[in-house]
Amino acid sequence: MTEDALEGLQESISYRFRQVKLLETALTHSSYANEQGCAHNERLEFLGDAVLELTVSEELFRRFPDAPEGTLTKLRARLVSMPSLAEMAAELRLEKYVFLGRGEEGQGGRTRSSLLADALEAILGAVFVDGGFEAARGVVQAVFGPRWPLEVEQPKARDYKSRLQELTQRAQRSRPLYRLLGSNGPEHEKVFEVELVLPDGRMVLAQGPSVKKAEQNAARRALDLLENPS
Repeated sequence: MTEDALEGLQESISYRFRQVKLLETALTHSSYANEQGCAHNERLEFLGDAVLELTVSEELFRRFPDAPEGTLTKLRARLVSMPSLAEMAAELRLEKYVFLGRGEEGQGGRTRSSLLADALEAILGAVFVDGGFEAARGVVQAVFGPRWPLEVEQPKARDYKSRLQELTQRAQRSRPLYRLLGSNGPEHEKVFEVELVLPDGRMVLAQGPSVKKAEQNAARRALDLLENPS
């Protein structure tokens, strides 16, 4: 493949190689290298994987200064997952550029997601070798584009019933029981009363404008009873 043939790819990633041979190596699958006796992209893929993790980690760290480590880890895992990378590789049309051996070509390797994702990582490794970390960061910014999350998804708060059930199952290998005792008041302002029985036999009563709300209120009281014994 000539240098001119790789011009479009370099434009797509917003980086022009000083050593185009590095880009060619990044696109060379081991099956082609075995047939032609040349270098393949696995070492560059190894490097690119580390470059990708660092550049994405840095960007998420900058974008979300208040996000905890666990949230950042989940965001990064989603962004650098194989399906995500394969989707980006497809947008860059890497299937047009990769060098494959005859066997791999015949088995549909040109459209294999893992192969294309690996090639993308190898390209990032090649950019790092050719231009350094700042160049690699720029390529990641260009390639990821609109994929950067705009906000951190806040974890849904667990309701009192779920928290109580987790607590009793963990401590006593059983769950609380709820029983509707009755309701009173006019139809449009009914108040429901619920009895909650803990696995150790203790009971809690609570009321609410609906059965579900009454059960939540009972669970809240039971949690307070268990977590703050006096």
